[in-house]
Amino acid sequence: MVIGPAWLGDVVMAQALVKTLVAQQCVVDMSSPSWCHPVLARMPEVSQAIALDLPRNQCAWRQWRAYGKQFKQHGYDQVFVLPNTWKSAFIAWSAGIKRRVGWVGEQRWGLLNDIRRLDIQKWPNMVQRYVALAHDAHWCGEDYPRPRLQVDQAAIPTILARHQRTLPQQPVVILCPGAAFGVTRRWPVNYFATIANRFIEQGKQVWLYGSHKEQPLAEQIQVLTQGRCVDFTGLALDQAIDLMSLADLVVSNDSGLMHVAAALDIPTIVIYGSTAPDYTFPLTDRAHMLIERLACQPCFRKTCRYGHLACLNRITPDQVLRVADESFIG
Repeated sequence: MVIGPAWLGDVVMAQALVKTLVAQQCVVDMSSPSWCHPVLARMPEVSQAIALDLPRNQCAWRQWRAYGKQFKQHGYDQVFVLPNTWKSAFIAWSAGIKRRVGWVGEQRWGLLNDIRRLDIQKWPNMVQRYVALAHDAHWCGEDYPRPRLQVDQAAIPTILARHQRTLPQQPVVILCPGAAFGVTRRWPVNYFATIANRFIEQGKQVWLYGSHKEQPLAEQIQVLTQGRCVDFTGLALDQAIDLMSLADLVVSNDSGLMHVAAALDIPTIVIYGSTAPDYTFPLTDRAHMLIERLACQPCFRKTCRYGHLACLNRITPDQVLRVADESFIG
């Protein structure tokens, strides 16, 4: 069992660990919030997806014990606990799984019996920290498999037909203006609208992507582009994966959809604000990362302590368009 993280991008990166374990002749089940299961379904290495819907920032002993009891029925030999939370380690312990592997995290001595101390110099980024759990302490962190999601090609025409669309004849650019983390990861909406207008003038289709929570952002972009974009916000996650495979370019904030695009090996331009690619970056050679290295960046905060969001505002639409023209679909 791999007890997976709760964020979409982290779940995608966790496939690197699953691939590593399968290469070591393991059969791997993975737990995650149920809304992430469409992503797990696109990972052929995952034998079974197990729902783990934990309330955030709450103490729910009965629910934690119930999940432990459920896991115990599967008879797992080993569990890898990816979240650093105490409750995730408690679930693994209450399941009675013989070997319980994870980082120290929230003082989880006793709950985990193969507990690791993190060497941030050796494993500076998240995907390395996931994969390191499948190796001994001597693993250098340089050789790990990249996430790659499967696509249901046969489903694509049906999905498009439901939205009164056909297979595109022009290049497709997908814009992902949202980020669940907050405003410090969101490039300005008017900047997204500016590049959308330019791509449309070049004869390209522009699709807007995100969860239902990003629909207000998409509506603002539609106003600024006279409704010329195709709004796919709120699309079911499995359908979003399938349609994203048609893209010639994705422009995204540092978000879960950025990691999905990388796992589909699509050319991607990533805009970083309060975060930095040193820790979580797109796991593909076809990505270009734009970042303003300010004195206060990265801060990893949900709000800008100075109120200017200069890390985002100083990355101009012209910069993004220049990268697109020179590197991807010009």
